[in-house]
Amino acid sequence: MLRVLGFALAAMIALVAQTSATVADRIRVAVQRTGTLAWELDVIRTHGLDRKLDLAIETVELASTEAGKIALKGGSADLMLSDWLWVARERSLGDDLVFYPSSSTLGAVMVPARSPVREIIDLRGRKLAVAGGPLDKSWLLLQALARRSGLDLKKQATVVYGAPPLLSEKALQGETDATLTFWNFCADLESKGYTRAIAMDHVVKALGAKGPVALVGYTFDRAWAARNGSTLERFLAAARQAKDILASSQAEWQRLAPRIRVTDLDALAIYRQRYGEGIVRRSLAEEEADARALYLVLAEIGGAELVGPARELAAGTFYRPAARE
Repeated sequence: MLRVLGFALAAMIALVAQTSATVADRIRVAVQRTGTLAWELDVIRTHGLDRKLDLAIETVELASTEAGKIALKGGSADLMLSDWLWVARERSLGDDLVFYPSSSTLGAVMVPARSPVREIIDLRGRKLAVAGGPLDKSWLLLQALARRSGLDLKKQATVVYGAPPLLSEKALQGETDATLTFWNFCADLESKGYTRAIAMDHVVKALGAKGPVALVGYTFDRAWAARNGSTLERFLAAARQAKDILASSQAEWQRLAPRIRVTDLDALAIYRQRYGEGIVRRSLAEEEADARALYLVLAEIGGAELVGPARELAAGTFYRPAARE
């Protein structure tokens, strides 16, 4: 009887230890099912990177970025993908969110192959479709650069807003002259013969950035990061490994094709190319310096509605892991 009780006690202790470890290493990630973070998490699980790094990654699937923000601020998620502009705005309003760069892949102004539109000035008098709405960052940056050429796109072009899938359909039907959209929809249009007339990575450099800027990154609360530094570091390590796998493996993209909802191999190759171009290679100091420069541009053109009360990038916006720049 004592022997049986001993085995039972040992099993209970092991179970408690296992449960404690799982709780300590758990990270809840708010993710859109069709977004790039979902692809990376798929790679992490498929290749067992989470198990190798003793991580318990729980996904909180949400329909939109806005829902992710609510989940993060409400405490039902620990981390999500967002941009440093939103993080800086929230910090200026009193929250202690922080940002760590994930991707510098940006969209572009897409046009048919034979379109006369080749640069910003060519958008004068054209019908321009814009994904993301009036306060979309790419749209504001495009306007800022256009103004330097004496072009007010809101007044001197016909601008229509809409959801990216709808705008892609309108473009293919010939209802618009040019379409400013997100990078993955650019890849789809590129595979159908469209060209990147005005790439947003060129726009940000023309506005003062020194290199490719990671507008998108991992967003989380600084206090949570302080309590879970090891877990966060291991998650970031797993994400970096997943990115490297995606950058180097054509087979991985073919495996992910149903999730990405792309069946055309040419389109898939473009997805892979554009994704790989956006893997962050620069230092945090370089990323932050360019973010500060672009923030001034965005604050000027977007005003308080976009950035809140702060006219400069809020101090502490970028998260710096221990023993790293």
